[in-house]
Amino acid sequence: MHERLSWTQSAIARILRPAVRLALAMGLKHVQLEDVLRQLLLEEARHLWNAKGVGHPNLSQLSMTTGLNRKEVTARVRETRDTLPHTEGSAVTKAYTAWLQLVTDDPERRRLPIMDCGDGPSFELLARLAARGDVHHRAVLEELVRLGMVDVQGESVELRGDSFVPVDSLRDMLAFVGDNARDHLLAAVGNTLGREPRMLERAVFATGIPLQECERIHRLAREHWDAVHYKLVKEMTQAYQHAEGSGTARIRVGVYTYYEDESGRGLIADTPSLGSDELATHQEST
Repeated sequence: MHERLSWTQSAIARILRPAVRLALAMGLKHVQLEDVLRQLLLEEARHLWNAKGVGHPNLSQLSMTTGLNRKEVTARVRETRDTLPHTEGSAVTKAYTAWLQLVTDDPERRRLPIMDCGDGPSFELLARLAARGDVHHRAVLEELVRLGMVDVQGESVELRGDSFVPVDSLRDMLAFVGDNARDHLLAAVGNTLGREPRMLERAVFATGIPLQECERIHRLAREHWDAVHYKLVKEMTQAYQHAEGSGTARIRVGVYTYYEDESGRGLIADTPSLGSDELATHQEST
C-alpha cells in the first residue's frame, strides 16, 4: 500500500507540473490552487460513491473519502465553480468545423456570402445547419469575429486559419486547454484503473536527438494529422446528423507533440533520460 501511494504521488506530480506552470504564469497562488483541489476532491468523491451505487452520499462518507472535515464539506457541497465555456458542441465550433470541411473539399469556399440567397453555400446556411436553428447565424458570426477566426468584408465573410484555435481569446484558449487535457488524462486514467472500454492512448518518444530533428518530426506529425482530422470530422458530422438530436454520448480525438531542449534543465527532472541511442514506445490501449 505504501509503495502504491508513493507511485501515485509521483504520477500526480508529473501530471500537475504543467498545471502548476500555467497557474503561476497566470498569477494563481497556493491558496487558489488549494481551493480548486479541495473542490475537485469533493466532486470526485461524490462520483466515486455514485459508482458504488450510493446515489446521495452523506457528509460523513464524503468527509471520510476526501479527508476534508464535515464543516468544509457542508460549505462546499452546493458550490458550482466552473466559469469557462465548454468546448463540446457549441454552435460556433460546429459552424467553424463544418466550414473547414467545406473548404477542404473546395478551397474556393473559404469566402462565403453572409446571407443565404438560395444559389449555393452561405454562412447563414452553414451556421443554421451546424446549430440546428437554435442560434441565429448573426450571433455565431459575431462570436467568430470576436475570436479572430473570420474576416468580414462587406456582404461576405472569409475563414481564417486551418483549425479552431481562438488565440485572440484567453478565456477560450483556457477552455480548450482544460477540455483537451482533461479528456487525454481521463483516457489514460481509465486505462490505468482497468476500466472498460479501453481507450486509445499512445505515444512514441525519444531523447538524445538534435533539436532540429524534433522540429522536423513535429512538422511531419502535423501533416499526418491534417489528413486524419479531415476524416474524423467527416465521420463525426455524419454521426451527429444521423442521430438527429437523440445522441447522448460525446467523443474527443486528439493528438499532441511536445519537445524541448533538455540541456539546461538542471537537477529537476520528471523522468530519467533514455540513452542517446535509445527509442521507446508506450501504448496504453489499442
